Amino acid sequence: MINIKEDEKLSVLNHSCAHLLAQAVKHLYPNALFWVGPVIDEGFYYDIDLGDKTLTVEDLPAIEKEMKKIAKDGKRIVREELTREEALEKFKNDPYKIDLINNMEDGAVISCYTQGDFTDLCRGPHVESTKLLKNFKLLKVSGAYWKNDSNNKMLQRIYGICFENPEQLEEHLNFLEEAKKRDHKKLGKELDIFMMSEYGPGFPFFLHNGMIIRNELENYWYEEHVKEGYEFIKTPIMLNKDLWELSGHWYNYRENMYTSEIDEKVFAIKPMNCPGGMLVYKNSLHSYKDLPLRIGELGQVHRHEASGALNGLFRVRTFTQDDAHLFMREDQIEEEVIRLISFIDRIYKTFGLTYDIELSTRPEEKYIGDIAIWDKSEKALQDACEKSGHSCKINPGDGAFYGPKLDFHIKDSLGRVWQCGTIQLDMNLPERFDLTYIDSDGSKKRPVMLHRVIYGSIERFIGILIEHYAGAFPLWLAPVQVNIIPVNNEHHLDYAKKLQERLAAVGIRVKIDERDEKLGYKMRESQTKKIPITIILGDKEIENNSISYRKFGNEGTTTVAVDEFSKLVTECIKDKQYNI
Repeated sequence: MINIKEDEKLSVLNHSCAHLLAQAVKHLYPNALFWVGPVIDEGFYYDIDLGDKTLTVEDLPAIEKEMKKIAKDGKRIVREELTREEALEKFKNDPYKIDLINNMEDGAVISCYTQGDFTDLCRGPHVESTKLLKNFKLLKVSGAYWKNDSNNKMLQRIYGICFENPEQLEEHLNFLEEAKKRDHKKLGKELDIFMMSEYGPGFPFFLHNGMIIRNELENYWYEEHVKEGYEFIKTPIMLNKDLWELSGHWYNYRENMYTSEIDEKVFAIKPMNCPGGMLVYKNSLHSYKDLPLRIGELGQVHRHEASGALNGLFRVRTFTQDDAHLFMREDQIEEEVIRLISFIDRIYKTFGLTYDIELSTRPEEKYIGDIAIWDKSEKALQDACEKSGHSCKINPGDGAFYGPKLDFHIKDSLGRVWQCGTIQLDMNLPERFDLTYIDSDGSKKRPVMLHRVIYGSIERFIGILIEHYAGAFPLWLAPVQVNIIPVNNEHHLDYAKKLQERLAAVGIRVKIDERDEKLGYKMRESQTKKIPITIILGDKEIENNSISYRKFGNEGTTTVAVDEFSKLVTECIKDKQYNI
């Protein structure tokens, strides 16, 4: 998947195409006013005030037609620098541009770009001529509040994308079509994995199939963490405001927290598990011999997200973080981070996910702790990453407010990038909570702490996996692993039930489709439900005490003895292979 913002040439092309869009809209809707039209990872958009007119996707072809007409005309795109007074005069009838100009810093260069009969305030740069903007597509339209403030007017936001040649555009549109088929909201509903309700916007309901997937992920998480020497805890979902003030969350994250009042005191539902983990550590004395201490928690958190940002399982208001807090001596940091990177690598390989690592450094504002500690922490993470055999890209200023972090950006089967795992080094919260351990000389020392997730959140990770696998989960994760279809219920159903009992007894999730429907219909539906293995039972299978099965996505049928089939399936599940 291409990132338009990271490609300088495509970024300029798409920003220029945003102006082409605006010019076409102005031709079709002369009273239109324009806010901003930035380049984004997926292309570009423009926010437009059309008065009482509400655009729909049906309006986009007419706008595209006008854009093509302008591009064919091929007017040059001319840049002009303006003084603040000249800019205010030029755009005096446009309140949106006036607002932009008035909010520019003193001494800032103000420029505009003109193409034919259209001029727009813009920093640029742009391509030389509109004739270079022929290979575009408008993708969707939505509403967007001016300045992302729900107290302001709702504008029309048109999204689009532009490429250098028609082949690139066609390839990208095919990619979007494939991504649309994998939409986790669509598949989540079709496969009975999760639902959403108007009674709880941003609060997902997991259905029976979704709970099977979720439980398998959690069981795998626990199994692997036991191998790595973790202990497990569960901390309360609501804690006193004083704790959040102590941790710094109240001052740095208050706008995203839900609160309530108990016994005339303010409590907050936890947006993060960390402060509870601090209290658990502080509950007992620790020796240097106890370190590193690895404590894991599948902790449910709540964070207030704007309603417009909610997106299936990808952006919710409650989710379960696969959290861990690791306490250690300073001399153990490098070894522990290297071990963690190896651990995360093993987990992602199980799902067929590749990844890149990014080192996020100290934010410019809203951070706690001394700069010297930040510098030391950042170097420790970078050194550990390099010694583990991985490179890391520097992402300046994007660290958490309490410490730098290594972010793991996984790539799915379509090449899309998702930020999931993270390792955050924290020398600040142990100071705030006065955490200590007894060193070899009997003195009290301050431990260093790592915050760490691998899935990121169970909910979002399930959404990613739905799209990664296009709903066709590997055998070990599939809600129904084997579907038995008797050719004729009257003659074959009894044998099917005995087979079901036999397979279920060894831990295989198996169902029988005994509906009075045609065989072809039931076979197609088994494929639609993306069940990994479908068994067809008829006279021949009963006579030979065998089964004939078909794997999802395959046309061919394989016949084997029941014991051989059972062994194949159980070994595949145990080894977490994709399919037998």
